[in-house]
Amino acid sequence: MKQMKKTHLFFILLMLTPCIGFSFSSSQNDTNRPFVVVLDAGHGGKDSGNRGNGFYEKDIVLDVTLQVGKLLERHPDIKVVYTRKTDVFIDLYRRGPIANEVDADIFVSIHCDSHNSQAYGIGTFVMGVDKSGKNLETAKKENEVIFLEENYKETYAGFDPSSPESLIGLTLMQEEYLDQSILLAGLIQNNIVNNLKRKDRSVRSAPFWVLHSSYMPSVLVELGFLTNNQEGPYVNSKKGRKELATEIANGILNYKKTISLATENSQNPEITEEEIEKAIETTEVKEYKGVEFRVQLAASSKKLDTKPSNFKGLKDVARTKEDGLYKYYYGATSDYNKIQLMKTFAQEKGYPTCYIVAFKGNEKKKLSEVLKSQDK
Repeated sequence: MKQMKKTHLFFILLMLTPCIGFSFSSSQNDTNRPFVVVLDAGHGGKDSGNRGNGFYEKDIVLDVTLQVGKLLERHPDIKVVYTRKTDVFIDLYRRGPIANEVDADIFVSIHCDSHNSQAYGIGTFVMGVDKSGKNLETAKKENEVIFLEENYKETYAGFDPSSPESLIGLTLMQEEYLDQSILLAGLIQNNIVNNLKRKDRSVRSAPFWVLHSSYMPSVLVELGFLTNNQEGPYVNSKKGRKELATEIANGILNYKKTISLATENSQNPEITEEEIEKAIETTEVKEYKGVEFRVQLAASSKKLDTKPSNFKGLKDVARTKEDGLYKYYYGATSDYNKIQLMKTFAQEKGYPTCYIVAFKGNEKKKLSEVLKSQDK
């Protein structure tokens, strides 16, 4: 169990820390085996995808997918497999199994988003159920291609892509690969957001049928909103497609390097606070001006000295009295990426239920509203 926790934390550290270099040692022990990437261009053939601003999603994602593949194929230790290379219709239920059949290391599905407003930005998804329900609409739109397939009622055993209950019924068959999927999604997402200066809609989970049946780390990338009057033309442009393809390819190459590093380092018995501090120093800053984030460890009627020995070795613990209780906080920073690392470390040290809180001045604010205000 300790070994699993160590690897999980290492993945989180690497997802938030810039990665450089592209050498790779296979996650499997067969050094002669290539790193197999399955690229899935969404939609195709009779399924045009969304038609925001008159564009064809199926054509855009195919072009970007082929460009990603071409960049990856320059590396002799990578093998690229495509679910489609032309304008053909591929049943949704067949796409994931293609990756299983070739024993792929990762599966990346590429799409474009749409909305009835002027929403915009880049989002990357892993398979899962978003309990808030806010990501169900995106999943429903991508899953509705099922209705274009012959005998879909028999093939999908009564699955209704427009039903939240049915979507939630897609259990997380990918649970074993969730950490790696989040890592891959984060690297792709960060590349696009930081290097292309696109709006960050973050890495999220949603119940996509195309991801649920692939037995390896799998992500779905939404390149942007074709329905947005500025973003749609960019995504459709030759320049936009090339830039997006480059950043997706680089994200995959970074993932390949990161998995190698994680494998090499996974023999260490535990993460130390010095390693956490070093990771924090090199982590990309995500600052919220005027906000102080803290990790709440506990609330108690008992007044404790904040020395490390009382808090499982954690330093920088502060105590305040709120509503008749003493509350104990670890860390204080305006950098959200830094506080996420500190929360993860606190969980590893024995505070599994700790959580992040936000303050403006001395007033506690709802974290979701603070984060949302930065995205506007």
